[in-house]
Amino acid sequence: MAEKRRVFTAEFREGAVRIVTETGKPIPEVAQDLGINETTLASWVSRAKRAGNGRGESEAEELARLRRENTQLKKDNKELVMERDVLKRCMVLWVK
Repeated sequence: MAEKRRVFTAEFREGAVRIVTETGKPIPEVAQDLGINETTLASWVSRAKRAGNGRGESEAEELARLRRENTQLKKDNKELVMERDVLKRCMVLWVK
């Protein structure tokens, strides 16, 4: 009697691939943690790498984009801290 094949959602597959690529954990370890076959996960990772190569953004472009984003976030954070401090001072004056 044949076993019924498990079907994984695209979201699950993408998440599993992200765990492998972003954490750097070995495929067998991640596969065991998720309760899936390591050859299945390995095929998902290789398929994602092949698809990613044709996507366009090189590492240098991604690094430049992330640096711009980081600069903008730091600027926004500084502005929000200043606004918070102004509101704190206004509350102190209003309470008195």
